[in-house]
Amino acid sequence: MGQPRSIIAGLVVSILLSPLVLVDAGAAAGTRNIVRPKPKPSPPAKCEMPKFKIVVDVGHTPDSYGALSARNDPEFGFNFRLARLITARLKSEGFAETRLLVTDGKARPSLFKRISAANEGRTDLFLSVHHDSVPDKLLETWEFDGAKSYFSDRFSGHSLFVSRQNPHFATSLMLARMIGRQLKEQGLRYASQYTLPVMGRYRRQLLDKDVGVYRYDGLIVLSRTRSAAVLLEAGSIINRDEEMELNSAERHEAVAGAVAAAMREFCERR
Repeated sequence: MGQPRSIIAGLVVSILLSPLVLVDAGAAAGTRNIVRPKPKPSPPAKCEMPKFKIVVDVGHTPDSYGALSARNDPEFGFNFRLARLITARLKSEGFAETRLLVTDGKARPSLFKRISAANEGRTDLFLSVHHDSVPDKLLETWEFDGAKSYFSDRFSGHSLFVSRQNPHFATSLMLARMIGRQLKEQGLRYASQYTLPVMGRYRRQLLDKDVGVYRYDGLIVLSRTRSAAVLLEAGSIINRDEEMELNSAERHEAVAGAVAAAMREFCERR
């Protein structure tokens, strides 16, 4: 585990130096155990690009870094690099109120920090950026750089998730479909395995079989945000070939460009 920890340490330094990052280290620390009345959802936001508030959430944290890739790199690093580029691309396209959100701490407490940051900031769209793996039972072993590693080349591709419990489910689904269509136009394929029995508790209902939008009702960052919310799994880092692609500038630009194009389309329709 020495290599992942050293990578994470470097990422923490880069996070602290990045001018784009909103590090929500403690805004919700005192609210996790307080039961509050559920607020009424605000009406769907109009999309004026300079005023439309987008939070691009870096999935996981330096402490709870998510999955390990086939080459033992932590998911958090993949998420951070792509989310930062998406944020910069959206800003360059005119979405001036786009913010990069990085949280700290263990997995579950960090989820509530994310929700608090999004809700208190009156966000219009919450986009959470992740990279995929597979259930442990599907993993195979190999050796990389002298260390035992795990991989699964059986599945690949991106996927998008929305929650019916989100107060703006229809808008969330619309945005997810737009992002999915733009990714498809970039020649990227979505991950189809989530409908298969082999996925077990990770099995999900496919809402759009053309562009790969799935239903994930219970996911906290999708269901408890007061704005439209979409989770993007940008690809499988446990697939050895796709991991290399996901580290490339070309793939980063394709995904960031797809998100920006989808947001422009959304604004034009609103």
